[in-house]
Amino acid sequence: MTLKDTSEWATWSEILSQPETWRSWAKDFDVESHRQWIASQDFDEVWFCGAGTSAFIGEIIVAGLEEQRGQHHLRAVATTDLVARAPAYLTGRKPLVVSFGRSGNSSESVGTLDVLDALAPDAPRLNITCNADSTLASRVTDATKVIVLPSQTHDTGFAMTNSFSTMLMTALALFSDGGDQNARLTRAAEGFDHVYALMMGYIGAAPDRAVFLGTGAMCYAAREAALKVMELSAGSIPCLWDTPLGFRHGPKSFVKDGTEIVVFTSLDHPSQLYEADLIAELKEQFPSCKVITIGPDADIDLPHPDGAVWAAPNAVLYAQLAGVTWAEKMGYNVDNPFEGQGTLTRVVSGVKLYSVTP
Repeated sequence: MTLKDTSEWATWSEILSQPETWRSWAKDFDVESHRQWIASQDFDEVWFCGAGTSAFIGEIIVAGLEEQRGQHHLRAVATTDLVARAPAYLTGRKPLVVSFGRSGNSSESVGTLDVLDALAPDAPRLNITCNADSTLASRVTDATKVIVLPSQTHDTGFAMTNSFSTMLMTALALFSDGGDQNARLTRAAEGFDHVYALMMGYIGAAPDRAVFLGTGAMCYAAREAALKVMELSAGSIPCLWDTPLGFRHGPKSFVKDGTEIVVFTSLDHPSQLYEADLIAELKEQFPSCKVITIGPDADIDLPHPDGAVWAAPNAVLYAQLAGVTWAEKMGYNVDNPFEGQGTLTRVVSGVKLYSVTP
């Protein structure tokens, strides 16, 4: 698959624009002033909230920063859970709610603001959005900070790509311990440049189904990768995600002839040993399946200079590139895979929201 075949799709351009976005954002993003604002707020937990891909951002962050033992507990709370069970989550708590939203207008993004107004009006809010005209950008309280990302992150394609990666690394810059956070953004861009051609060399014909596996932050990167392929193929390529250890406990039954298995490998000990054992097992048990490893010194060499969590966007890159490639070959509208079906839309709207009371 060549660039000529895919360049008509906005999604393809949005994928390829990521490293330049990260380099530019590294120069423009005032990390320190935002970290100072966070430090000045009164809260007992940090919640990373969003729906779908935006929820997976929080899961990646929390798993990736597990070793940090800072003052506040970090927690991933999907807005789809928070809106459905707001009293269970918010009663007696005062979190800093970090909301992610590409459009900033989805039903659950609005619903989260509603339940916070009702049950935790004094809780500080940090809204990270790609849309300057969104509800997340404009509906604020005295304890709200808004970060609007560069306009090119507001993907026009159905699948979140540049929006996902840039929102993720923006939050990492704010909550990661130590180091030059802006330099980490730049190193991530260098990582993209390193793996892009390698990844394209591994992308072949569309598989019958796909599996993505990883440990820690890479487990949830695997979740996002699986979603990306399913979205772009309009569900024609069923996908599964799991951890290497968890995969043996039943989910391995998903593997059939024609399955592509992608393992995001790590440097952590003993994680890498468990990953290596499973990789060898898969190759022996499923010789007709394609097994690809992505990570330090793997089939696709993806270094982790700042840890796995900062490398997660470039691990997911494989699914972005492969998803577009496979969808284009299968004849789908890459920018709107569900065109004509009316079942999924780029921005989830029309969900009936129910009020809560203190």
